[in-house]
Amino acid sequence: MADTAVWTFFYGSYINFEVLKEVDLAPEHFAIARLNGYDIRIQPLANLVPSDQHCVYGITATATHAELDRLYTHAQDVLGSIFLPEAVIIQTQRGSLRPVLCYIGHAMDPAPATNDYIDGIVNPAHAYGFPKWYID
Repeated sequence: MADTAVWTFFYGSYINFEVLKEVDLAPEHFAIARLNGYDIRIQPLANLVPSDQHCVYGITATATHAELDRLYTHAQDVLGSIFLPEAVIIQTQRGSLRPVLCYIGHAMDPAPATNDYIDGIVNPAHAYGFPKWYID
């Protein structure tokens, strides 16, 4: 039986399809999306923190559980951070709401991000048309 694809909210470097390809994840479907009630922190990796004053831009995309396991095992083994799935509701660029998985790290030691890492987020953010205030 084929592994079922589920909608997942990707943010930070995982909005970059070149990064996803490193673990053989190529979403069949995706849409630009926003997650309300969180803020993004990049210290040294992108992560989400609850906030009643902010939102996070990213993409919602389909991925199988096997693909998600590869992606977040890579995050743990290579990048040194554990991200766990949570259920959230995102808003697509067209305004519809969608329940999705979102992976959040709950124990990341703050450190400066590299310029290459930041560029790998900012460049696709521009291409997706995220708001300038958000990219800044």
